[in-house]
Amino acid sequence: MKLIIGLGNPGAKYRATKHNIGFITLDEIAYQEKIKFNKTQFEAETAEFFCNGEKVLLVKPQTFMNESGRSVAPLMKYYNVKIEDILVIYDDLDLPVGRIRLRAQGSAGGHNGIKSLIAHLGTKDFNRIRIGIDRPRKGVEVVTHVLSDFPKSTHDDMLNATQEASKASLYWASGHDFVDTMTHFNSKK
Repeated sequence: MKLIIGLGNPGAKYRATKHNIGFITLDEIAYQEKIKFNKTQFEAETAEFFCNGEKVLLVKPQTFMNESGRSVAPLMKYYNVKIEDILVIYDDLDLPVGRIRLRAQGSAGGHNGIKSLIAHLGTKDFNRIRIGIDRPRKGVEVVTHVLSDFPKSTHDDMLNATQEASKASLYWASGHDFVDTMTHFNSKK
């Protein structure tokens, strides 16, 4: 079994914000797989499907970003999922809108959702897809930036990035190891 975890904040107020790019990507995967988020468990909305015979659970923690680990750790324990069988998708200020970057491990880099996951999982060695949201303009605070919607000028780039992240997620879920997935998707523009 594999878990694909999108980070974000619950509620209509945050639905289209930059910080919710993880949720937006999971919605894209659900759309492609023709499934719905129809279950709530361990403070997360979930949807499941099978990919090449393996069960895949899409996970949207509903704990708010800063407490994401509070939902993910019990889910992993309940389903007995190993750390190498999770993939976390989240926003990254250091990448331009439209870019994705896959990593097999790393620090939180100041991202509170990742800090929470590291604290609750006891490791920083988990698969990730970072999706660019760019740095805020001069004079705009980071919190204001991440909790704002994507402007129309970058909307297409954002959609392309979520589609690419979806492809990478499904490629990994279909049985490719994460090193191969990184090689395949990090080499793209």
